[in-house]
Amino acid sequence: MPVFPQRKTNPPSGERPVVRMFSIGPESAGQRVDNFLMRVCKGVPKSHIYKAIRGGEVRVNKGRVQADHRLAEGDTVRVPPLRLPAAGEPRKVPPLAFPVVHEDDAMVVVDKPAGVAVHGGSGVSFGVIEQLRAARPEARFLELAHRLDRETSGLLIIAKQRKALLALHDLMREREGRKIYQALVVGDWVNDRQHIRKPLLKWLTAGGERRVRVDAEGKPAHTIVSRLKRFGRFTLVEAELKTGRTHQIRVHLASSGFPIVGDEKYGIDAVREHLAKLGFKRMFLHAARLEIPHPLTGEPLVLEAPLPPECVQILKTLEQEK
Repeated sequence: MPVFPQRKTNPPSGERPVVRMFSIGPESAGQRVDNFLMRVCKGVPKSHIYKAIRGGEVRVNKGRVQADHRLAEGDTVRVPPLRLPAAGEPRKVPPLAFPVVHEDDAMVVVDKPAGVAVHGGSGVSFGVIEQLRAARPEARFLELAHRLDRETSGLLIIAKQRKALLALHDLMREREGRKIYQALVVGDWVNDRQHIRKPLLKWLTAGGERRVRVDAEGKPAHTIVSRLKRFGRFTLVEAELKTGRTHQIRVHLASSGFPIVGDEKYGIDAVREHLAKLGFKRMFLHAARLEIPHPLTGEPLVLEAPLPPECVQILKTLEQEK
């Protein structure tokens, strides 16, 4: 079990935060040090945590580490003084205008970059929706119509009217339209087109991280995977969601023996490290195409977001290595 000091993360008014030491137990073994800090330093802005790691103030066994360093049982983690915002202090959200793929009076569809959460929470101070609201202070209504994982890029729908939001939820619940992703997987995907029907169950690791696995007790899940192009020992595939379970594409592909490149939760560490040396430092999963009826008019909409430059570049690199 980790050894927690008596001093609280948020000290009483006027009390200075202090250095804290944690001994890592089995429930936190294998967790990234940045995720561990977000859990034990609740309320501290994410930017402060990463600044402390980069500055060498966070130490594991007295040594400097990177944010993606994975902890082992028995490690000692030094957490520097990290001050919480003052009580009642308004959270500052930097406004950001994301690339707009489609916009009308009912909704705006943006091309979300990888590495950006869709909303704040779970250790994230803010996400796309908060930044979009900050960039559009005149907007009376902006709400997420669906979710994308933080490391997934691509098409994200934000409703601008409650009527549109409810209609979009109905469309997705009734599985109208098509949501198509592109993913680079490890392995030689043979079939031109394959249906994966495996039930998925959500669970939490001992460290409190959310995970999903194939399990007979889980909810039904259906993904259609089509091969696009082979790149040596990798394959670019298209994955169409027929259901919308958490981490569905990631777990379906990994459980079939073809994990997504760069996936920290379900992928292969050695592959991720190899491609990082080639300059590719994200998960290769991109929400590329949406085919839906307009939530208010019913008019067919076909929306597309091209692969981001870093994805295009790694494909060119792999093509040259073949």
